[in-house]
Amino acid sequence: MDSAPGGNHKNTIGGAAQIHGPAIQARDVHGGIHVHEAAAGAMLPAPRQLLSVPVHFTNRRDDMAALDGLFANAGTTGSALPLIVVSGSAGVGKTTLVSKWLRTLGSEFPDGHLYVDLRGHTSAGPADPAEALGQFLRALGAGSVPADLDELSSLWRSYTAGLRIAVMLDNAFTAAQIRPLLPGGRGSLVVVTSRRTLSGLGMDGAKFHRLQALDPDDGVELLTRGIGKDRVANELPAARRIVALCAGLPLAVCLVSARLASRPRQPVESMACALTPDADRLDALEMEGEATVRNALDASYAVLTAETALVYRTLGLLPLLTFDALTAAAACAQSVTWAERCFDELIEANLMEDTGPDTYRFHDLVRVHARDRATADDTDRARGKSLRRTCDWYLQTATAAQARLTSAQFTLPRTYAHPSDLPAPFTDDVSALAWLDAQRLNLMAMVKTAARSGWHATAWQLVDALWPLFLRLRHYNLWFEAHEIGLDAARHDGNGEAERQMLNSGAIGLSAARRLSDATVWYGLSLEAAREAGDARDEGQALLGLGTCHREAGELTDAVPYLNRAITVWEDCGYPRGAALARIVLGEIELVRNNPNVAVAYFTRAHDALVSVNDPHDAARSLAFLGHARAQKAEYTAGTAQMEEALAVFTTTGAKHWQARTLEMLGRSALKHGDNAAAEGFRAQALALYEITSPADARRLSKPADQPDGRPPQQH
Repeated sequence: MDSAPGGNHKNTIGGAAQIHGPAIQARDVHGGIHVHEAAAGAMLPAPRQLLSVPVHFTNRRDDMAALDGLFANAGTTGSALPLIVVSGSAGVGKTTLVSKWLRTLGSEFPDGHLYVDLRGHTSAGPADPAEALGQFLRALGAGSVPADLDELSSLWRSYTAGLRIAVMLDNAFTAAQIRPLLPGGRGSLVVVTSRRTLSGLGMDGAKFHRLQALDPDDGVELLTRGIGKDRVANELPAARRIVALCAGLPLAVCLVSARLASRPRQPVESMACALTPDADRLDALEMEGEATVRNALDASYAVLTAETALVYRTLGLLPLLTFDALTAAAACAQSVTWAERCFDELIEANLMEDTGPDTYRFHDLVRVHARDRATADDTDRARGKSLRRTCDWYLQTATAAQARLTSAQFTLPRTYAHPSDLPAPFTDDVSALAWLDAQRLNLMAMVKTAARSGWHATAWQLVDALWPLFLRLRHYNLWFEAHEIGLDAARHDGNGEAERQMLNSGAIGLSAARRLSDATVWYGLSLEAAREAGDARDEGQALLGLGTCHREAGELTDAVPYLNRAITVWEDCGYPRGAALARIVLGEIELVRNNPNVAVAYFTRAHDALVSVNDPHDAARSLAFLGHARAQKAEYTAGTAQMEEALAVFTTTGAKHWQARTLEMLGRSALKHGDNAAAEGFRAQALALYEITSPADARRLSKPADQPDGRPPQQH
């Protein structure tokens, strides 16, 4: 890379050296350059999210060749992104085929393989494209992502413009669901699977392939892989009848072969008789594959052990996208070992798919069948009890994660109809946050289930327990949706304290997403409710929030009275942590007003208080601001040391947004000190982090500091 346009000097890296993270290349470097090494494990590997291919995958050579041809031709269509749609009936094997084919192209896409199930035919309805974009961006290293779909899609295109990735969009419902998910540039590939043709994607340059059922010989080969050559050869006519009765659908054939494999003495002919359809079977359903698969599912379910049948029915009731043994154990009030044995039987019967370490899912047709069996075989009371046990287990586990991750914050009491003695699936802060993130959609499903079932206390308590997830990872859309449900549930529960908690924590999310007018409304409602109830602690929280909203809107004079009142209220009720948080905001205001001496006093007092109450994250925030204020008042060396100490804390904990904030402060301090090279280095590092945590701050930092929106970042 040339050091300047038209220059002849080049920077080179030799040998096996590698550069990770933000980097600046320059011919001559002067001044105090500081190099910060990323925390161990900070670099994410290229995502490899494709589903595993079942061992029974059979033939499909013509379909694989057709996909090869579509991909090759896609490169000749001008500027269009390679986009392929594979359609076909339920159970025909679309997901398996595409997973297998994409794996043959591994070297073509070194930057990753991304997968999402768009849930086009589930009872909960199709997935929101924003949900998929958030999942993809985080897999590529983004921290916080925007809430708005247009902004998300724009960030996704920017992120992927120079990447070579393969994206599998499984089980899509409409073309509109797909368009926001198309990456930028032409170096990537998108493959969509759907029961529908999605011909509207032709406008986007899509190529189409319709997947047909297996031909009779391939169907027999698939059955042979499950039950053995000799058994098929001895009853070949019956085997062919089975394939015909399964309509050549791989899902149905695999279900039948699993049933026969588990009963080696059962004649193949008897299974063919069991699959013979009723005379009044609807042709339309036969064409879609649903009735054919239902026949096979009925046969598979009939031979499950009583315990495994219970797990099958119970999981069919749960509004979860994926399952694990802990969830099944909780729902059935059994041990994890018991649940694992049942899972083994379900996998052996091809009734459940293994999608990762201790993670499983149903095919959508299997899920419908399991739910139907629960409706037919279990009482209303038994079904309700299973759902309630699952809600309670998720609440209990999320609360355990909350206690680890935000121990300094006040938590409202929990109530359980069915407390569980099962172990939490994490042992430290990192794995606790990872569990919350991995389970976020299941947790939201439990929030909705609790609210819909009238378990109002459970609903708002679940939302309250999700606080660390929202605070650390900024899933804004989930944050807003959860708190709207939680607020309604708290009101139905008649719990004023919970209502104020929902208002305050919901308002924090609205403020963080820069929806300041909405946040102000929520904080105003909280303030009114707190004063009515005489709750000084909640009154202080609402006052802090209102002051912060005014500060973020640039209304500094209006912000100060709210913050001072919050300090008075909190000190009177003995809550030093809250008073310290308000002093941080007051210190920021004094920095904007160019009063570093006053700011130092605020930050020092806040830092001392936060250390004393063992709140390391907020103590590091106050320390970063303190160092910045000291650097502003000509204590550059001491101030820089404090900012770097805070940066080390944020780097260790993975708080990327606050890493960026601190790096920006270091850059502004270096610039004021006259160290332009160091300032540019810090600014570049901050900008790189903002691009994956806060696009608005990235845009702001890209502009000169003397422009109106080149001002320092706001508090959030």
